[in-house]
Amino acid sequence: MRVTVHRKAHFNAAHRLYRKDWSFEKNDEIFGKCNNPNYHGHNYELTVSVTGEIDKDTGYVIDIKVLKDIIKTEIEDAFDHKNLNVEVPEFKDLNPTVENIVVVIYNKIKPKLNKDFDLEITLYETPRNFVTYSGL
Repeated sequence: MRVTVHRKAHFNAAHRLYRKDWSFEKNDEIFGKCNNPNYHGHNYELTVSVTGEIDKDTGYVIDIKVLKDIIKTEIEDAFDHKNLNVEVPEFKDLNPTVENIVVVIYNKIKPKLNKDFDLEITLYETPRNFVTYSGL
């Protein structure tokens, strides 16, 4: 029997959406106020969903404390109160759109899990704007 376990977390981070190879005018046309050279911030809400078989001995799919620690180490410690463009190596040459952020989060968490688990990441940039990624 496969069950999905969800863990919520959050982090606050600043970013600027732009391409270095475009003019300021083109960046402004495409990214609008998100192209602010002084950056802007979001209160990101994260849901990490792990699907797997229930362990017969523990009754768990995954120990929530283990999942909580992975999220803290891999995501919260790495992203919280950071400028994604400047302080997070994964975004040195990658535009930190919410779409790219969710893929980076997935790629940081997936290797820490049992290979038999399915993983889905849901990331809210605002209460109305969110993305999901499951590695497909």
